[in-house]
Amino acid sequence: MLNWFSIFPKSPWLSIYAWVIFCLLPFFFIFRASSRFEIAIGIAILLLYFISYRFSHSANNGLVYMWVSFEILINVGMTLLFGYVYLSLFTAFFIGNIRNTVGFYIMYGLHIAFTIGAIVAGFFIEVELFLPQIHFIISSVIGTVLLPFNLYNWNKREKLAGQLESAKERISELSVYEERQRIARDLHDTLGQKLSMIGLKSDLAARLVEKDPKAAVAELKDIRQTASIALKEVRELVADMRTVKLCDELVRIQQILNAAEMELTIEGNPNFDKIPTIVENVLSMCLKEAVNNIVKHSCGTKCKIKFIQNENELKIKIADNGVGLSTSKAKPAGNGLNGMRERLEFVNGNLEITEQNGTELDITVPIVITHQKGSDQND
Repeated sequence: MLNWFSIFPKSPWLSIYAWVIFCLLPFFFIFRASSRFEIAIGIAILLLYFISYRFSHSANNGLVYMWVSFEILINVGMTLLFGYVYLSLFTAFFIGNIRNTVGFYIMYGLHIAFTIGAIVAGFFIEVELFLPQIHFIISSVIGTVLLPFNLYNWNKREKLAGQLESAKERISELSVYEERQRIARDLHDTLGQKLSMIGLKSDLAARLVEKDPKAAVAELKDIRQTASIALKEVRELVADMRTVKLCDELVRIQQILNAAEMELTIEGNPNFDKIPTIVENVLSMCLKEAVNNIVKHSCGTKCKIKFIQNENELKIKIADNGVGLSTSKAKPAGNGLNGMRERLEFVNGNLEITEQNGTELDITVPIVITHQKGSDQND
């Protein structure tokens, strides 16, 4: 298999027949010569041309241009000695299959210059040889000029089509990967919190079984309710129909913090004005993940959540009085924090982490104005 070139055009059989004719025609022009010596020279030059043409297909790098240069010189010799111009079409076809842009234009320019120069010189040397076939010569010159460009553009379109197909396959793979990442984040954020709360409530119920059986029964009921909520959220996640409200998330956060025996303080209004659904989903999931990390890793007793809205951005501050990330066993760049950053980047948000008497997460999302005043009336 040849990587760079193909000797014959791929589709129509007529092109192969034409190629065979052009291979046989030189002998007609050669045998018109008057002496055996000229016939021998012509056959030798013709065989040398086809040998060069064959080697040019198997050559690599700079050797390709060397063999093409030999072909161009042989074209000139055949034109001047026997008036046979049509080998230039073979060379033009080969040049059109050169993929390197610089190499293509250099060889293309040299080939046209030498071919036209040889024809002009031939008219001055022996006009009777060239004049009867002037219409064939003109056709050959036109083919020599147009054929390389047509083949070059055709090969370029094929290459682009292959690259486009590869890009589509890559995009499809990335889409599948991104969807898996999204599902992994959602499962981590959704099930992680619920399972943590179930574990905490189970430990609490175990401690209350002997001390306060009624309270233990209440905790078991909460565990059952939490498991039902987790199942419902997983079903909604699979159906991709979930919409998470900040107010609803605060209720669940209150439950998990109560189960962890941590004090919750809320400042500000969680009902942000005209917040897009996707932004509220992202903030809700980030808030849930932040509290989940506090319960699992902070070893603290208090959690403070503050909601701030101004003209340009929405802010949520989540702070605890725990040991901090630097002394915690949790990795600062774990799945939870990475998931939060990825979600916030999707809505042009930002996450900042500070440590002072605990850990504080600052979640910031810019406010995007999607409607102008009076737009409804204009629609």
